[in-house]
Amino acid sequence: MTIQEFHEKASCEGWALGHFNISDLDQLQAIALAAKNLKCPVLVGTSEGERRAIGLKSAVYMIEGIRQDHGVTLWLNSDHSKSVETARAAFDAGYDSIHIDLSHLPYEENVKGTKDIVDYVKAKKPEVHVEGELGLLKGESKIQKEIIEVRSEDMVTPEQAADFVSRTGIDRLAPAVGNIHGLSANVKVIYPDLIKKIRMAIPDSVGITLHGGSGIIDDLIRRAIVAGVNNIHINTEIRLADTESLKKSLADHPEETTPYKIVAPVIEAVRLKVEEKLKLFGSVNKIQ
Repeated sequence: MTIQEFHEKASCEGWALGHFNISDLDQLQAIALAAKNLKCPVLVGTSEGERRAIGLKSAVYMIEGIRQDHGVTLWLNSDHSKSVETARAAFDAGYDSIHIDLSHLPYEENVKGTKDIVDYVKAKKPEVHVEGELGLLKGESKIQKEIIEVRSEDMVTPEQAADFVSRTGIDRLAPAVGNIHGLSANVKVIYPDLIKKIRMAIPDSVGITLHGGSGIIDDLIRRAIVAGVNNIHINTEIRLADTESLKKSLADHPEETTPYKIVAPVIEAVRLKVEEKLKLFGSVNKIQ
């Protein structure tokens, strides 16, 4: 099944695909193990910074190798490509999904750049998914000690969403619905009623992605899925599971010098976190 087919299946059946970012092979191994254990389709993301750290082609080859080693359904997504150029580079390198995020630009520039990528991708490889972003998502994928306030004008209206989807031809929409990236001093809030209105305003075939899923309480995640979200991004919680378990492993085994032994608890910690999220998203046993 293609990404599009799984997105439509998720929408019809009321669950969401998990999307997890990676910075290295250990995190990818953990995600693959979770996907295999629970029989889930999964998107793996690399931000621009993560792509620079791993390498575009290296990320593509890692995904292909993991697919063959574990027999899992994974797709590689260029998370938050902040320019047309970086989005094109990811597609040209062989990414399965392109997230073009020009939400920091004026609306018309966002529309034009996003459509340029859709046209570029679909002319060459129509099955590759393209996601566009709309509205202002604040924060970063880390622990933020300050309060991050979301204003009503930061969020997307159903009318804006409909216009953006119609004019760009994207496969997935990432709207600002109260969500922020990372963890902040204040409790994270999203608005399922707004998500439902956006869902009703755009074609059924277009998916809705929730970015900044880390730290949102389980009940709100479930309500967001019921309202129409079918793709949820987790990054900061993966990084926390990774770094906390790595610190503990180093402290518990100060004489150990074999890297794969040091990171074994890291892979396990990340696997458990990913499995926790996949169960929450309702995507267990979707692979036959």
